[in-house]
Amino acid sequence: MTEKERAAAGLLYNPDHDEELTKERLRCKDLCAQYNRLMPSQTDERLRLLKQIFGKTGEHLWIEQDFWCDYGYNIEVGENFYANHGLVILDTARVVCGDNVFIAPHVGIYTAEHTLDAPRRARGLEVALPVTIGDNVWIGGGATILPGVTIGDNTVIGGGSVVTKDIPAGVIAVGNPCRVLRPITQADAKQYGSY
Repeated sequence: MTEKERAAAGLLYNPDHDEELTKERLRCKDLCAQYNRLMPSQTDERLRLLKQIFGKTGEHLWIEQDFWCDYGYNIEVGENFYANHGLVILDTARVVCGDNVFIAPHVGIYTAEHTLDAPRRARGLEVALPVTIGDNVWIGGGATILPGVTIGDNTVIGGGSVVTKDIPAGVIAVGNPCRVLRPITQADAKQYGSY
């Protein structure tokens, strides 16, 4: 079994001792570097590169520069995906975002989890656990989404939160560790008046 196959199966693997994974990471980092060097006004080229980096996208997506990820092909975003400056996705496993996902600045989404055992960690061993973010989710600035987490549809993750466990649909969740604060209600739709 290759290191890439081990990673996909959720087993311990070593990303640094596999020529295929190393080449794929470097290819993706080169594409991210190209993306980050483009002028903000080069919208067509930016969109073309994002679609080249990601495994699957909707028609409409936008990520403000700078943006970094590991492999790219493990990332799937739905329609109307938006991320502000400083997004980092460590996609050693699949990262799936639904439709209408909004991500504030300086958010990290991580799928790599290192062993707690120091000798194995020193050898570079890790496990890849997928992250799933539902439809209509808003992730506040500076939030961190850790490996293996699922965030339900229509949920808001407060700024600065560290999401260590699954968060259900239709709630506001905040904190470190992130916990459900309350359900989102009809009253929330009136928060800023009408438009």
